[in-house]
Amino acid sequence: MSEGVRIAIASGKGGTGKTTVAVNLAWSVHEPVQLLDCDVEEPNAHLFLRPEIQRSETVSIPVPEVDESRCDACGECSRLCAWHAIVSLKTRPLVFPDLCHGCGGCARICPLEAIREMDRPIGTVETGVSGPVNLVQGRLNIGAPMAPPLIRAVKARAHGSGLVIVDAPPGTSCPVIAAVRDCDFLVLVTEPTPFGLHDLVLAVDMVRELRIPFGVVINRAGMGDDRTAVFCRNQNIPILQEIPDDRRIAEAYARGRIVVEALPEYQSLFQQLLAALRAAAKKG
Repeated sequence: MSEGVRIAIASGKGGTGKTTVAVNLAWSVHEPVQLLDCDVEEPNAHLFLRPEIQRSETVSIPVPEVDESRCDACGECSRLCAWHAIVSLKTRPLVFPDLCHGCGGCARICPLEAIREMDRPIGTVETGVSGPVNLVQGRLNIGAPMAPPLIRAVKARAHGSGLVIVDAPPGTSCPVIAAVRDCDFLVLVTEPTPFGLHDLVLAVDMVRELRIPFGVVINRAGMGDDRTAVFCRNQNIPILQEIPDDRRIAEAYARGRIVVEALPEYQSLFQQLLAALRAAAKKG
């Protein structure tokens, strides 16, 4: 995978073991690898890797500020904004920073140049190293409503070569799409339960819309029923690996330990998953 392959690890719901798969897969590569923790609302890969943080950068988005002395309330900015972050009802525009996506369109369309952009911090990007893993993680500021701009900032720190593993947020909303877009292959982590299957179906629909090649990892295999496996077979979705329902894995997770270190017998399982991803990425 030295050519520069980007693998996303995602899930239709939280708690399926997505970060467990991402961290242990990265630790099993045995060569320099980047892990991008794009779950910026609650990053937790660092709890297992315990990296030495080498750099922390503030990430901001541009939001409009109106010079009322120049504004004639023409309303062009309001008509342009699809997110209603700036509103003019035959009055001087009102700006709602929490709704602003930082596109800059309002400042560019204003005929009187009465709008300028001011940086608004939304979070930080931290970079650190733990063994062969270079970790990049985002931390969204408390109260900041939009994760995608920070996720894009995390992804922008990826190197051009080598393996990059993207730990995506859970679910199927905009932050997930921002994280997995432009990846070469996507792994959906699920569990053999009715809730797991329900959210897997939603995640599969999302990935197919994005036209990203993907496969499934079933975590806690053996705890539920076979409906998830049957669904994958009927939908021609490859099951890349099954991780047993082993209490020792849960105990290692609870202690913040990397599974392949705490339980060396699982190293072969993640090596097999890595081999399956190599083959899938090569197939394209």
